[in-house]
Amino acid sequence: MSHVPPRLLRRDSFLGLHFDLHPQKTDTSLGADIAEEMIAELLRRVHPDYVQYDCKGHAGYTGYPTDVGWSSPGIVKDSLAIWRKVTREFGVALFIHYSGVWDSVAVEQRPEWAREDAQGNPDKNATSTFGPYVDELLIPQLKEVADAYDLDGVWVDGDCWAVQVDFGEAACAAFSEATGITAIPKSRQDTGWAELLDFQRDRFRRYVKHYADALHIHKPGFQVASNWFYSTLAPERPTLPLDFVSGDFSPGDSVNTARLEARYIASTGLPWDLMAWGFNKGDDAAWSHKPAVQLKQEAASVLSQGGGFQTYYQPTRAGWIDDWLVDVMEDVAAFCRERQDVSHKTASVPQVALLLPAEAIYASSDRLFGPFGVALNPVHGLLHALLELHYSVDVMAEWRLVDAIWNYPAVVLPETTAIGDDLKSELRSYALAGGNVVLVGAALCGQFADELGIEPVGEPKERSTFVRGDRSLASLTGLWLGVVPLSAEPVGVRFETTDTRKASFCASTTNRLGSGSVSGVLGPLGTAFHRTHYPAVREFLGCLMAHAYTSPAVSVDAAPTVEVSLRKRGGALLVHLTNLAGMQTASRYALIDSVPSPGPVVLGIPLEQRPQSVSVVPDDVPISHEWHDGTLRIEIPTFDIHCVVVVE
Repeated sequence: MSHVPPRLLRRDSFLGLHFDLHPQKTDTSLGADIAEEMIAELLRRVHPDYVQYDCKGHAGYTGYPTDVGWSSPGIVKDSLAIWRKVTREFGVALFIHYSGVWDSVAVEQRPEWAREDAQGNPDKNATSTFGPYVDELLIPQLKEVADAYDLDGVWVDGDCWAVQVDFGEAACAAFSEATGITAIPKSRQDTGWAELLDFQRDRFRRYVKHYADALHIHKPGFQVASNWFYSTLAPERPTLPLDFVSGDFSPGDSVNTARLEARYIASTGLPWDLMAWGFNKGDDAAWSHKPAVQLKQEAASVLSQGGGFQTYYQPTRAGWIDDWLVDVMEDVAAFCRERQDVSHKTASVPQVALLLPAEAIYASSDRLFGPFGVALNPVHGLLHALLELHYSVDVMAEWRLVDAIWNYPAVVLPETTAIGDDLKSELRSYALAGGNVVLVGAALCGQFADELGIEPVGEPKERSTFVRGDRSLASLTGLWLGVVPLSAEPVGVRFETTDTRKASFCASTTNRLGSGSVSGVLGPLGTAFHRTHYPAVREFLGCLMAHAYTSPAVSVDAAPTVEVSLRKRGGALLVHLTNLAGMQTASRYALIDSVPSPGPVVLGIPLEQRPQSVSVVPDDVPISHEWHDGTLRIEIPTFDIHCVVVVE
C-alpha cells in the first residue's frame, strides 16, 4: 500500500471489530484457515479503526505460542502474527482479548493461585488477586505478547465481573492486618462483612492499577481497559490508570443494556465504547447471527450518547470469516460512519439527570462488583419510562451527580433505601435555587417528607393498587407510603380496585421549595415499569413530570418507541432520534430483520432567533421546518432506525 494512515489511539477511535475464540485444550485447527487476503478484504470493506483479536480466553490457553503460560495444543498458524501484519499495512490498531481473573488452566496447574471460597475450597476458574498470579503469569505474558506482535493494547476480559470474595490465607491475613478484625466474616450475617467487601474491592483496584502501570512502563503507549470497569458494574469515580472504558452488552436484552450502560459510562468523562454481540440464540437453540438491521438498532443506542461502537463475532475455530458475514459488518459499519460526525465525542445537553444509587447498590450486594441484577431494576424501569416520555436522560452515580447537578433542570431518583446526608443536602440546595427534584419510592419520599410537604401516615405497606393513565388503569403493586399532603399539591391518585368510584389515595405529589420543586411518587414505579412496561404507568409518571419540569429544551410529539437524546458539538444542537419499534426483547424472538416506521415526529424547539440552518443526517430523511414567534417547529414524516436533526 502506497500510503498507510497512522493507527488511531483508542480514545480517538470510533468503530471496531472484536473476534474471540477462547482457545481450548481440545482445539486442533487454530489459525489453519486464516489468510492475509481474507483479512485484507475485510479491512478494505469494513474500515474499522481497530480490531480486537483473541489471545487468551477464560480457559486460560493462549492462541499464540507462549513461553510464559499454556498454549492451546491446536495452533496450526500464528493468527496474531497474520492479523498484525495485515492490520499494520492498513493502519488499523490491533488489540487483544485477554482473560484476566478468570483463568481455568492456571488454577488447575497452580492451585495456590486460586481464590478460595468460604469453606476453603479452591476455585476452579477464578484466580486470587492476593496471590502471585498477576506477577508470575498475567504481567509477564502480556509483556511477551505486546512485544512479540507490536500490539496497541489489551481488552482484559473476565476481570471485575469475575472476581469473587476470597477467603484464602493470604486474603484473610491481609484483611486482618488492615482492619484488626481477626474473626473473618463469612456472610452478611457476620460482623465485619461490609468491611471485608470494601477491603477486597480496594484490593482489586490495586490489582488493576498494578498490571496497568506495569504495562504502561514496559511499553509506553500500550492501552489498557479492564472490561466493564467504570460502568454500572463498578460505578465509581475514575482513579485507575485505564486508557478507556469498554464492555460487551447482553447478546439478548441488547438495547435495554446498551441504553443504560451508554448513558452511565458517558457520564464518567472517560473515552469509551460498547460492544454488541453479533449473534444471539433463542430458547433451546444454537447461536445464530443477527441481521444488520438488528445491529444498527443496537448501535444507535451507543452512537446517540457519543460513544464508539464495536461488534463481536466468532470466526470458525480455524479462523475463517465468511464473505456473507463481512457483508453484514460492511452494512453496519456504513450505518455508523454516516453518523460519526454528529455522534462521536459529542457532549450532552443537560436535561434530566437520573441517579444510579451506587452506594446503596454496593451496600445491598454480596458481590464485589456487578452485574448487580435486580438492584438495577428501578433504574432500568425509570429510564425506560422517561425515554418513552421523550425526555433526554443522562445517568450518573452520586459522585458525578454532586459535581454536575447544577447543570440540569431536573433530577430523578429511583426507589432506593436511602441516600446520604451530603447528597440530600445538595438536592435541597439545588431545589431552593430553582432545580426540580423527582423522588420515587416509599423510602425516599419518607426521607424527604419535609421537602415534599407531606406527613407520612404510618409505615410503608405492600399494597395491591392501580394507577390511572390517559385511557386505562394499570397495576402498580408494591410498597406504598400513605401520606397527608401539607403544602404539597396532590397530582396522581391510586385505587385499590379497578372501580374508580371507590376510595382513592394520594399516589404522587409536587411541592414548591424556594425557586424550584420537589415531587414524589409514593410507590415503586421504576420496579413496576421494568417488570411490566404498562403504558398507564408511564403516563402516570408523565403527568407528574409535566408538573415538575415544565420547560424541556425540546418538546416531542411521537410514538413512545421514539427515543430522544440531545447532544451538542460546537454551536450546533444535535437531536438524536432512535426508533426502537420492534426491538428484540424476548428469547423466542431472538433475531429481528425489520424495524417498523414510527410514523411522524414533530419537534418544538424554543429559539429566540431564527436558526441559520436546519438539516438531518442521513440526508435522505424527509424533513420540513418553520420558525415562528420564538419556536422552531420541525416535522419528520418518517425515518428508519436513527437520524440526527442538526440545528445551527
